[in-house]
Amino acid sequence: MSNMAAPPPRQQSKVDPKKLNRAVKSLMKWWDSKSKSEDSEPLEDDGFVYLIVTLKKIPQMDRTSPVMIPLPHPLIDLVEDSPALCLIIDDRKKNKITKESALKKIEAENIPISAVIKVSKLKTDLVKLELEEGKRCDLYFAEKKLLPSLPKLLGKEFVKKKKNPIAINLWQGNWKEQVEKACESALFFVGTGTCSVVKVAKLSMGRKEIAENVMAAIDGIADSIPGKWKNVKLFHLKLAESLALPVYQRARDLELE
Repeated sequence: MSNMAAPPPRQQSKVDPKKLNRAVKSLMKWWDSKSKSEDSEPLEDDGFVYLIVTLKKIPQMDRTSPVMIPLPHPLIDLVEDSPALCLIIDDRKKNKITKESALKKIEAENIPISAVIKVSKLKTDLVKLELEEGKRCDLYFAEKKLLPSLPKLLGKEFVKKKKNPIAINLWQGNWKEQVEKACESALFFVGTGTCSVVKVAKLSMGRKEIAENVMAAIDGIADSIPGKWKNVKLFHLKLAESLALPVYQRARDLELE
């Protein structure tokens, strides 16, 4: 018998499924109405559903790497979507993993990375990739030691688009597994405040699939933070241009209103 202790059970969800389904239905109805209306201005929506997380206290957690919350319906389908995924490697010091060796491994193991960029040429290569070649990467991966310096190197516009690179351990052989896990997850980046925004579903999904993803993300986020549900204040659901609809409010806060 193994002496390893079993992981603690996940706390039961405090979100009412009916309220969640109503919010999803309302957002989809709003989206259909706006997208079909001839009088309204064209929507600049990105096709995603977002969860706004409001916590009671700022959690003391890693702010460079996201918490990966597994979703029943992946945000990026590696087969159907043919996503553009970019790997940023450190070439400033002697590094056994060069751009050439990384490309060989990617090809040999059929890893779904479409571009490899050296950090020393980051800005020029990104401009070439996104502007000249017209390739906008869906996700960026980088060695963890690079993450603290990347926001400054990438610039404000890049950070504004919420394309924070995801840490990948290049010294482990399972690059493909790490990439696939990120594509199949909601990425919860802990900020410097109590509020975070998490991409949780696609508008192209059915209402049921969206609701299942939202519930999985909510429960996974609540389970991942210190204090768990005690530190959750609010959950709202929204589209890029819609109003935010509440799906959960802590009972104690409701009593104070």
